[in-house]
Amino acid sequence: MEIRKFSETDLWKPVRDFFVDKGYTVRSEVKDCDIVAIKDEELIIIELKKNLSVELLSQAVKRQKSADLVYIAVPKPKKLIGNSKWKDICHLIRRLELGLILVSFKGNNGIIEIPINPTPFDRWKSINMGKRKRENIIKEAKSRYEDFNVGGSKGKKLVTAYRENALFIACCLERFGELSPKKLRELGADERKTTSILRENHYEWFSNVKRGVYIISDKGREALKEYKELSDYYYQKIDDAFKGKVKQIEEK
Repeated sequence: MEIRKFSETDLWKPVRDFFVDKGYTVRSEVKDCDIVAIKDEELIIIELKKNLSVELLSQAVKRQKSADLVYIAVPKPKKLIGNSKWKDICHLIRRLELGLILVSFKGNNGIIEIPINPTPFDRWKSINMGKRKRENIIKEAKSRYEDFNVGGSKGKKLVTAYRENALFIACCLERFGELSPKKLRELGADERKTTSILRENHYEWFSNVKRGVYIISDKGREALKEYKELSDYYYQKIDDAFKGKVKQIEEK
């Protein structure tokens, strides 16, 4: 997070003055708490830090054992707000039921912004908001034939359901030569996606030799070598499960 060079003490006055203006009695450095604000029986604890960190979040969560509300106050970042990383951080803060105070300066005047208030987190609302993503995850997982990726790996091409389907088609074309989408489906290619995979030819693995008939391209053959484990699996699957259909297709 790229921010101006602040010390935690620079944040103290604007935050203190904000809560004083709201009618709270404010005291600083009370029992290891940076700032406490009290009004009637309500106790608020505010932790000041130069940047957001796991340590800060952990410290703030511990304060929830004693306080009614807990805020974390940090300098307002210049570039992070609005991007996906910032949204993820804000989601985590809401999930932990913490408040977020952003402090910036115009001259010597401190400016306080509170994008997140410490309110109870509605997990079911969050789940409903992510319903489409949940459905897509389940659909993708169920659409894959086997688990050919290594969890936690980076910088490698992932074997997605789409890539699996394309590789299966490539295996069929390499095994039997020219085939139509209909014949590929008879061999076990995806009922709904085969035609679009061939037509879009996203990986350039196929060549259209005549209307409605395809062969494997040189790039397709290279892909079969690159994904040898998966292509061998498909070859075996074709030979074992579709012997009768293979004979019929070869005779046509």
